Amino acid sequence: MSETNSVFVGKKPVMNYVLACLTLFQNGSESVVIKARGRAISKAVDVAQIAMKRFATGIKVKSININTEQVKSNETGNVNNVSSIEIHLSK
Repeated sequence: MSETNSVFVGKKPVMNYVLACLTLFQNGSESVVIKARGRAISKAVDVAQIAMKRFATGIKVKSININTEQVKSNETGNVNNVSSIEIHLSK
């Protein structure tokens, strides 16, 4: 699977990411990966649920991967553990 089928969830409103997912499916993608880290994880779950329940009822969750990444802080130089999630949606 290529990186072009990924939607990285961040600080924008939820509907922006839902639209990005639906656009990928409209353009012929069979699967889309929603990725998020830290506090954006709950927003990524919202994106998946809204895309499946409200807009494209033919989309299913294929798999969910959770992980912990070590991220080095730019200000302090400390290494922090940050949770991450990947939600794989498919038609």
